[in-house]
Amino acid sequence: MQEILNATEVRKDWGRFIDSVVHGKPGIIKRNRDIILSLSIPQAKALLQNVSFKAYFIKEEDGTVTAGLEDIDLLVNREDEQATRLALAKELVDYAGEYFNNFQLYFQAPNRRPHFPYVLAVWLQDDASGVAELIHA
Repeated sequence: MQEILNATEVRKDWGRFIDSVVHGKPGIIKRNRDIILSLSIPQAKALLQNVSFKAYFIKEEDGTVTAGLEDIDLLVNREDEQATRLALAKELVDYAGEYFNNFQLYFQAPNRRPHFPYVLAVWLQDDASGVAELIHA
């Protein structure tokens, strides 16, 4: 098991701790009863590399495409599949922002807690195009 570092000791040499996480391995810090895990962005992305969204696409009678997600209740309709996928990605970005802005509420809600890895995967993308790459039909 990973060594748990004391917060007081970490504070004394914060820069070295950050360097050890960014250029080395994740770190665990304990302050009283609170314990946190520190990851670099590449480490977090590796942890979430298998997180993706399963979408379904429906060609409508008017030629547009409707898409939805299986794990998160989002629906969009656009002129073609590519535009629909990007619109779905933008909706996911908005939802991730809403989730983080109301984190305590959403994370504590039994129906939304399972969304956390998905939301974190969205949050770690550079833009909506990166999010769109997480969407698979």
